[in-house]
Amino acid sequence: MVAGAGNGTARTRTLLAAAGVTRAAYEVLRRRPPGGRARWERTNHAGRTVDLHAGLAVAAGTAVAAATAPGLPARTRTAAALAVLAAGACGAYDDAAGATDPRRGFRAHLAALRTGEVTSGSVKLFGIGTAGLAAGALLTNRPVDALLAGVVIAGSAHLVNLVDVRPGRAAGTVLAIGVPGLLRGGAAGPLSAVPVGAATAVIADDIGERTMTGDTGAHALGAAVGLAIVAGNGRTGLAAHAAALIAAAAAGDRISRAVGAV
Repeated sequence: MVAGAGNGTARTRTLLAAAGVTRAAYEVLRRRPPGGRARWERTNHAGRTVDLHAGLAVAAGTAVAAATAPGLPARTRTAAALAVLAAGACGAYDDAAGATDPRRGFRAHLAALRTGEVTSGSVKLFGIGTAGLAAGALLTNRPVDALLAGVVIAGSAHLVNLVDVRPGRAAGTVLAIGVPGLLRGGAAGPLSAVPVGAATAVIADDIGERTMTGDTGAHALGAAVGLAIVAGNGRTGLAAHAAALIAAAAAGDRISRAVGAV
């Protein structure tokens, strides 16, 4: 269903808010990076030095836009802000602490956890998973639907991070998934505008290899995409998306362990 004029205004305002906050945060971070430039610099796949400012900016833009999106119930805005902030925070921890960890794939991190070692990968797995379930519980009172919603939110965060192996892949994936969602009615339209606006604000710099979204931005964007999917689907749709995301995660885990990809 195509949304009406009122919902169209909410989508536009939310998209502009996400893009504006993200771009403003990005420019501030470029001029005055906390702790100095070296702290936020990384070497990308081509050996070029890029910064992580886009990731921090995207997390800020998605969180602010989600929390202030007009026309949404307070519980929906709270769920969105919670999921995005938690996903971004877990991603930021991995960006800071996981860069030198050679372990790849969920199995490796779970194996480490069984020996008492808490890795950045296990923090992401349980932190984003818990936040997704909490957000799902805010979005619906039905336990089964809340569980499926949690899987979709956490799974979407993981999926966007999984494709983030080259410049622009994460932001491009978010745009490919999110733009069609702008036409959805109800909460799905404004919630789709959150990651679309944030991704649009940094994709040119990402593709130009001046910055990267990192785990911080990829997880925040992915969680926002997951929220929009949850808002636009009933139980059957949620189950289908959850199954597809679990399959994608399993396939990605196998590939990560086989080739050592991030």
